[in-house]
Amino acid sequence: MQYPAGLPTRLARTARRALFAVLGASVMMASQVYASGTDQLKQFVSQVHAARGSFVQRELRAPSGAKNASDAIATATLNARTSSGTFMFARPGKFIWSYEKPYQQVLQSDGDNLYVYDKDLNQVTERKLGGALGASPAAILFGSNDLEKNFTLSDAGVKNGIDWLELIPKSKDTQFKSVGIGFRDGSLEAMELHDVFGNVTLLTFSNIEKNPSLPVSTFRFVRPQGADLITGGAN
Repeated sequence: MQYPAGLPTRLARTARRALFAVLGASVMMASQVYASGTDQLKQFVSQVHAARGSFVQRELRAPSGAKNASDAIATATLNARTSSGTFMFARPGKFIWSYEKPYQQVLQSDGDNLYVYDKDLNQVTERKLGGALGASPAAILFGSNDLEKNFTLSDAGVKNGIDWLELIPKSKDTQFKSVGIGFRDGSLEAMELHDVFGNVTLLTFSNIEKNPSLPVSTFRFVRPQGADLITGGAN
């Protein structure tokens, strides 16, 4: 990236980038930097190397007539199966996705292995992460910055102040038909996953902290005492 000559300009832009990384963009700054959902995703992937926050997940059948992510969210009903929890990640491939309500379950990756811990069953399933992350929806949040290698990106318009884009997996060997992502002023607001069976998973995000200090040891999985271990191949 090239900057115009002049020390004041360089200092101002350096300070602004730091503000984006730590606190997110203000509405005024965002209007100067972000032009579309696709642009905001690329900024997010390249600038946010780690994050933590909260999520709410809703699972429902795909609404008839829904043409894009925002349409499906608008038609979501109270009958959707809802869960919530927290997450944290550090690129590439390290994450902890913790369901807290209505049941407790943890999906955790140290970059090499994926662990799924079900507290009710007191059971841990361990699999090699392999290369599967790159072509999965998880790659958007947790993977490297080569999204266009695995997805076709296109803008999907603005609704209720949220800029949407759609990602279509290039691989045919996937359970997902498309992924919708919504940004507001550079901050991740929502994701929508359409699977090949017509189901829709809606994720909304809050309390996101960008680029916190997360040591590698944060993602080292420790099997709970007494938990059964089931091992498998590549995920």
